[in-house]
Amino acid sequence: MPDFDLVVIGAGAAGLSAASLSAALGLRVALVERGAMGGDCLNSGCVPSKALLAAAHAAAAARKAGRFGLRLPPPEIDWQAVRAHVRGTIGHIAPTDSEARFRGMGVEVIRASAHFTAPDEVEAGGRRLTFRRCVIAAGSSALVPDIPGLGPVPWLTNETLFDLEEPPGHLIILGGGPVGLEMAQAHARLGCLVTVIEAGRIAGRDDPEMADGLRRALARDGVTVLEGATLARVEPAPPPEGGPGLTAVLADDRRIGGTHLLLAVGRVPRLRGLDLEAGGIAATPRGIATDAGLRSTTNRRVWAAGDIADPAGIGPRAFTHVCSQHAGVLARRMLFRLPAKVDYAALPRVTYTDPELAQIGMTEEEARAAGHDVRILRFPVPETDRAVAEAVGDGLVKLVATPSGRLLGAGILAPHAGEMAGTFALMIARGMKLSALAGLVLPYPTLAEAAKRAAGDFYAPKLLSTFSKRLVGLLNRLP
Repeated sequence: MPDFDLVVIGAGAAGLSAASLSAALGLRVALVERGAMGGDCLNSGCVPSKALLAAAHAAAAARKAGRFGLRLPPPEIDWQAVRAHVRGTIGHIAPTDSEARFRGMGVEVIRASAHFTAPDEVEAGGRRLTFRRCVIAAGSSALVPDIPGLGPVPWLTNETLFDLEEPPGHLIILGGGPVGLEMAQAHARLGCLVTVIEAGRIAGRDDPEMADGLRRALARDGVTVLEGATLARVEPAPPPEGGPGLTAVLADDRRIGGTHLLLAVGRVPRLRGLDLEAGGIAATPRGIATDAGLRSTTNRRVWAAGDIADPAGIGPRAFTHVCSQHAGVLARRMLFRLPAKVDYAALPRVTYTDPELAQIGMTEEEARAAGHDVRILRFPVPETDRAVAEAVGDGLVKLVATPSGRLLGAGILAPHAGEMAGTFALMIARGMKLSALAGLVLPYPTLAEAAKRAAGDFYAPKLLSTFSKRLVGLLNRLP
């Protein structure tokens, strides 16, 4: 008889969800984690980054208070107090992911590295654990590119950025994706000089129209954005105030001096040390090779979830909310033996800058590339009454729909755009048409009216057509 019904490798978002549900259903569960409980999301990703952004947005709000008739002095940034806020946020959430909580659920928590010794066995902490099923949820880590001269300069990833005891004087960020842009704005608003180096364009996965507004917002915050720029090498160089520093040398020989370099160019799966060959588990450079239901393609006892899963024909997605989706797939397919597979057609993603940039489903470019005949609908967020009252200067809702009005995708650039994303995710997942949104009664005033107005524009030509006018004229003659 196996030691455990389920062994979970990794106590991040995906692993914790799989372990807690399985234990609640009465299975014998072992959870193996070599690092901090909660994984990247809690300790070096979503939670600390949003806490830092909250402090930065508060500083920006204080600076902009004059537009509402409030005269405030420039905010004084207490870096140690900001760090305490970040640490306090992590500490407040940590008990939910703690070893003690999971032991209380009946999960055996093993604080060690794990590696496979057989298709149905792993070794962890000097113990050999046999299992009926195993979920690999080891996650991903920041990609460290091979940049000449990187070794001796003060470089950072999201795993070390929040450990800085003093604010960086000039933070150079390599990568203009969500992590790079969020940390660029956060540090700029907290008084740091910031330069972003991006080989393509910033927010490269998002619609160019939406990225334009974000680019303007970053410029207002003093962030220098260099697009189409390639980092050729880095050199050690002392900054003017002393201490360690670096010079970023671009391919066109431009030289940028800074105090710290943040690497934000992507993620790589944590495959090293798992001894997948011993477990008969196939992997790709992107993660554990699985079918669409997250089961290993070569070992039917093994499943993968979270960043490390590479479903065939779909690929990995490095989002915490995808971990929750994966946990649901595992519950249906692995535990209840029901048909289930991952589906990212309605997947939302958000860059938590100010304004936030959200994308749900397909962009216009993706929809056209997939062969769809599309209708594009736009409405500027600043034209809503709520935006006027709050002096919101940038924002756009852009909807991508079929000629029949079925929603394929939505882009939102607006304050708290992520709070609007759920409506569009539901519409896309359920195959709903724009009529549902156009007919929705929203509280007044809200920024979400921009979405309703954009949907309404789909039907305006028919509503105001010559035929409609004639019909109303005839009906008007009736008593």
